[in-house]
Amino acid sequence: MNFFIVLNARRIRQMAFLTAAVLLSLAVVWVERDNLSVFAPHPPAAVYSVPTDRKVVALTFDISWGDKRAAPIMDILENKGVKNVTFFLSSPWSKTHPELVKRMVDAGYEIGSHGHKHDNYSSYGEEEIRKQISTAHGMLTELTGKAPNLIRMPNGDFDKRVLRVANDLGYKVIQWDTDSLDWKNPGVDTIVRRVVDKAHPGDIILLHASDSCKQTHEALPIIIDQLRAQGYDFVTVGQLLGQTETRNKTVEDRSAWNRLT
Repeated sequence: MNFFIVLNARRIRQMAFLTAAVLLSLAVVWVERDNLSVFAPHPPAAVYSVPTDRKVVALTFDISWGDKRAAPIMDILENKGVKNVTFFLSSPWSKTHPELVKRMVDAGYEIGSHGHKHDNYSSYGEEEIRKQISTAHGMLTELTGKAPNLIRMPNGDFDKRVLRVANDLGYKVIQWDTDSLDWKNPGVDTIVRRVVDKAHPGDIILLHASDSCKQTHEALPIIIDQLRAQGYDFVTVGQLLGQTETRNKTVEDRSAWNRLT
C-alpha cells in the first residue's frame, strides 16, 4: 500500500510542476502579446491604404488598353507638377506602347504590374497564376529597366492563392480605398466628388488611363487642385508603403519620405 502512495505523491508533484509551467507560459504570452504579434508571421494580404497622420494620398492609374488617354493624363500631371504617382500597366499594353512606357519611366513615375491577361486570376490554377504574373514581370522589367514589386490584379480580383503566389514572386498586391468609378463615365463632377469627398490620409485612389475612361483626364486637374486645397501631398504607393504603424506610433522609412523633396 505504501508503494502506491509514494507513486501517487510523485505523480501529483509532476502534475503540479507541469501545471505551473503551463500557467507561467500562458502568463508570458499574455504579457508579451503585443510584441509577439509584431514578429509572428502573417499570411499575405492586399494593401488598401496605409495608416498615417500625414496628409498624403497615392494617385494610381490602371492601364490595360488604348492609346488616347495616357498621354493627356501625363500632360496634366506634368502641368500640375505632380511627380509622385503610380501606374499599373498590363504587359500586352506596355509591349504595344513602349513610347508611352518610356515617357512614364523618364518622368520618374512608379510602375507596377497589372498582370498579363486581363482576367480574374482567382479562376486559374496556381501554375497559371504564376505564369501570368511572371510573364508580365519579364515584359515590364525589360521595358522599364526595373523589376516591379507592386501588382494590382486585373479587375481587382484575387483570392488566398493569388495572394500567396504573388507574395512568393516578390509582389505586394495593391488595392484601393477610394474608387473613382471613372470607368463608368458617370460625369466629371461625380468623379471629382467621389475622390475628394472620400480621400483620407494614407489613401490609395483608383483611377484609370485606358481609352474606355473618357472623363478621367477632365476630372484629374480638379481633383489635384481640390486635394491640394485640403492640404494633401501626392506620393507613390511605394513611398506610402515606406512607413508602418505599430502601437499607435508612426514609424517612417525616412529614405522614402526624403524622396518627396
